[in-house]
Amino acid sequence: MALMTRPEDISPDTPTENTNVVALEEDGNVEEENIEFSGLVSHVKERYERSKTRRESDEDRWLMAYRNYRGIYGPEVQFTDTEKSKAFIKITKTKVLAAYAQVTDVLFAGSKFPIGIEASRNPEGVEKSIHFEAQMQTGPDGKTPLRPISARPELLEKAGPYSDKLDPVKDSLQEGPGATPTSATYEPAKKSARLMEGLIHDQLDESDADKHLRSVAFECSLFGTGILKGPFATDKEYPRWNDKGEYEPTFKTIPKVESVSIWNMYPDPDARSMHDAEYVVQRHRMSRTQIRALKNRPFFREESIELAIEFGADYTQQYWEEILEDNQTQSDIERFEVLEYWGVVDREIAESAELTIPDALSDRDEIHVNAWVCNGQILRLVMNPFTPTRIPYSAVPFELNPYGFFGIGVAENMEDTQLLMNGFMRMAVDNAALSGNLLVEVDETNLVPGQDMSIYPGKVFRRQAGAPGQAIFGTKFPNVSQELIMMFDKARQLSDESTGMPSFAHGSTGVMGVGRTASGMSMLMGAAAQGIKSVVKNIDDYLLAPLGKSLFAFNMQFNYNEDFQGDLDVVARGTESLMRNEIRSQRLIQFMQLSGNPAMAPFIKFDYVLKEIAASMDLDEDYIMNDPREAMIQAKLMSEMAALMPQQAPPQGQPQAPDPTNNGGGQAVPGNAPEPGAPGFTGAGGGDNGGNPPPQGPAQ
Repeated sequence: MALMTRPEDISPDTPTENTNVVALEEDGNVEEENIEFSGLVSHVKERYERSKTRRESDEDRWLMAYRNYRGIYGPEVQFTDTEKSKAFIKITKTKVLAAYAQVTDVLFAGSKFPIGIEASRNPEGVEKSIHFEAQMQTGPDGKTPLRPISARPELLEKAGPYSDKLDPVKDSLQEGPGATPTSATYEPAKKSARLMEGLIHDQLDESDADKHLRSVAFECSLFGTGILKGPFATDKEYPRWNDKGEYEPTFKTIPKVESVSIWNMYPDPDARSMHDAEYVVQRHRMSRTQIRALKNRPFFREESIELAIEFGADYTQQYWEEILEDNQTQSDIERFEVLEYWGVVDREIAESAELTIPDALSDRDEIHVNAWVCNGQILRLVMNPFTPTRIPYSAVPFELNPYGFFGIGVAENMEDTQLLMNGFMRMAVDNAALSGNLLVEVDETNLVPGQDMSIYPGKVFRRQAGAPGQAIFGTKFPNVSQELIMMFDKARQLSDESTGMPSFAHGSTGVMGVGRTASGMSMLMGAAAQGIKSVVKNIDDYLLAPLGKSLFAFNMQFNYNEDFQGDLDVVARGTESLMRNEIRSQRLIQFMQLSGNPAMAPFIKFDYVLKEIAASMDLDEDYIMNDPREAMIQAKLMSEMAALMPQQAPPQGQPQAPDPTNNGGGQAVPGNAPEPGAPGFTGAGGGDNGGNPPPQGPAQ
């Protein structure tokens, strides 16, 4: 099916607004049209200004976190006239980078993107497992196979990806796994899950999802919240050249995901998470070239884009942008401010913008739309194209704030301790500078007037007659820098407590006590990893799981394939799932060792155990394993090849063990040595020595 369709192709019987894309097209005088549609533009700007105003307190927190990360003092820090040192000890940067490194190490510890698709325990629409007998009894004529009594040919409809493969034996299909060595078992639900997972991973690789996920993890660690956008359809260019050396690129529509800076995200201020957000506004800063490139994307209005450019650049720099750009104020910014709106609008606003609403939505009071606005012009207006309706943004908190949309990051947790460390270190430096110099006091009444008061080694002061006594005095201030450094170290320990990330977890030395041994350090590292596990769990719940479900729905809507049929579940594979796979593979291997017991071997389904071991090791079982029918053929070939191999004759004089197979393949078996005096005994001494006289000569 087509990825997107034009409004004129929409059927009046469309069940929802998401089956096809309903877009606003240009017709007539575009400038007059956009004036008539100003109600929608006002709605978008009003939502943007509302979110912008309510977000100011969060922006202050983010600016504080950014300054502490960069090592910049904010305006709230006031230095006294006597303070000389303005040192900033960037422990916040160390903690943020350590948290970011640990999160990314966990997320990308495996070879795949941490999203998986698994079959449900009781799938609907596709069978969990089916089988047929590979060797069936034949009829009286010796040719026609007898159909098993429990065969169900209707199971072919629920065979999913195996439908074509099992069509020749559809009259022999039975439900459930096979119980005999000659049965061939297939798992359609699990096969559908693997196919969908492979497709999603290919799409994520195409859109460089790993890079964007790392950007999300960094802002999540620093500011407390990371934003990921997608999936949404985009055309990707693949460079290719023809036989004549001419550049002829190919374009492919793929689902794209990208990271969005938290500074450009303006969500519903009354929402606590993306689940209950009515709208989201993303602020874009675009150049003239970038805004013209929007013409190549679906349903953007070309004349409106040119009209917005004709009105001139309208980008206004926010106060926080000046701080992020190191206070480099720019008065003439040749950029355009484009607002991208995802959310609901009243039906009256949509109708005033002449947006065609399907008859199936005639009773709706609110319509989900996507609108792009710049310079008062509507660059794009479409109904939400996704089924089910969703806003294509995911917001993940580093530390959950149950009473706010934005989370809490590492920098905010150690704001006070960073302030204390800076204060104690400045005091220590100033004290060291003061105590390292001598304060000189001079009684000029005892010195000859007009002398140079500079002091250096070998300096001579001329003294005049007068009262006896010392004319020059030196005063040394006490050095308390050691006490101040101890307070600094205490504040650093408090930063370990406030962030839940001890210094030894990111390479700091000087660990004492239980950490001096390998087992003690392992215990400490395990305890320190608990905080990171909770962060990764947030990433699983708020980002990876919604992203996987969105990709699944995207493919079922725009890239439908019958092989994907099945009751499938999206699984976010963070740190706990990786650990579970390692433990699972170890337990499966231990279970396989139990098969050495002849009494237990008949009860073990070895093919299933091998498949689970391959899956736990992130191996593709389709490439490394045969199905039961192919395995039987392979076993027969191996036995025939073994029979054709020449047998090695035993050495002369060595008895040959009995051959139970009667095919010359006997094996050596242990025997009993002859006792002294028995025939065949060859040892020295009495008895029958096999006709050999006892050895003569001196004792050895």
